[in-house]
Amino acid sequence: MAKAKGAIVVDSVKCKGCELCMVSCPTNAIEMAKDVNGKGYHFAQLGIPEACIGCANCAAVCPDSCITVYRAKA
Repeated sequence: MAKAKGAIVVDSVKCKGCELCMVSCPTNAIEMAKDVNGKGYHFAQLGIPEACIGCANCAAVCPDSCITVYRAKA
């Protein structure tokens, strides 16, 4: 069975850098950007794209609904 593939898109303008998505990611695919958004927060981003399995844990825990999850069809 092939490993699930996914991807996330983070709304960097809304992200407050709470890091809940990083903690909830089972594959440690998410990292905080070195850059900051207009509010001065380091925002989340997909740091290891090949590690993302599209589980949507990150989107589920995001308090500001900043994350959209995409999953590749098998």
